[in-house]
Amino acid sequence: MKNAILTTLIATALLAGCNQSSEKGSEGGEKLVIGATMLSMQNEFIVNVSDEMEAKAKELGVELITVDAERSALKQVEQVESFIAQGVNAIIMNPCEVEASSPAVKLAMEANIPIINVNSETSAEPTAFVGSDDTESARIAMKYLAEKLGGKGNILMMHGFMGQAAQLKRDKGAKEILKANPGLKLLAEQTGEWDRAKGMSLTENWIQSYGPQINAIFAQNDEMGMGAVKALEAAGLKDKVIVVSVDAIPDALQAVKKGTLNATVFQNAKEQGSKAIETAVKAARKEAFDKEVLIPFQLVTKDNVGEFLR
Repeated sequence: MKNAILTTLIATALLAGCNQSSEKGSEGGEKLVIGATMLSMQNEFIVNVSDEMEAKAKELGVELITVDAERSALKQVEQVESFIAQGVNAIIMNPCEVEASSPAVKLAMEANIPIINVNSETSAEPTAFVGSDDTESARIAMKYLAEKLGGKGNILMMHGFMGQAAQLKRDKGAKEILKANPGLKLLAEQTGEWDRAKGMSLTENWIQSYGPQINAIFAQNDEMGMGAVKALEAAGLKDKVIVVSVDAIPDALQAVKKGTLNATVFQNAKEQGSKAIETAVKAARKEAFDKEVLIPFQLVTKDNVGEFLR
């Protein structure tokens, strides 16, 4: 009987020791650490991507260190340098600019640390890219305007942060559709830097300059689009001007439901965030991964907005 009790105690002690060792392994040096530098945590869409990255990292038992580049490519390069010095297992970068953020990619690659670009691109080729084809988002938006205007009318285009991949590609896509519809005239184009207040101020200036000539506004993101709507409402012109933007953030979806924003183009922040983490983990573990993960855009109007509201 004593031998049986002794055997049981020894087995219990060994099992406890194994469990402690396993926990130490999962929480200690074996745990992957990923550094993430994001364009701007003042931008709702970027915050949504970041939140999903955090959720996926937690689900996979990965430590995620997220920093805000505050729209500065120089600061972003310095942040990547810091991640390299810390010896992270992988880096996720939401680039501030196509060219100016590229040195960060080169530094990570030279240090043999996988770097995944999420949502936006750089001229330097990273380990992998997770995002959407921004050219297509603008094509969808401008085709919608062309249809609503019957192929004729005056359009204003509000650009994002100049030099960023999304701005460059959305400009390209929009101008492809304008070229294919000679009845559409681009009255003016200017940057609102992805910002709601700047989008509102820019629209107020345009109203002063062009007034009743304005038939439609294409804002390259919802933040600027919502600013445009506010300015048009204040001027009593919203019912005369069609506004379409990109991202389908919650505010924009509610505005589409109410009919103040005519349409938005859904960009899947959750998919981008989760796939970025999954790709970074696979690359860090030297497992097979896709070098490019493209998530499609979808047009959202009053007719289908219910599918996107949560």
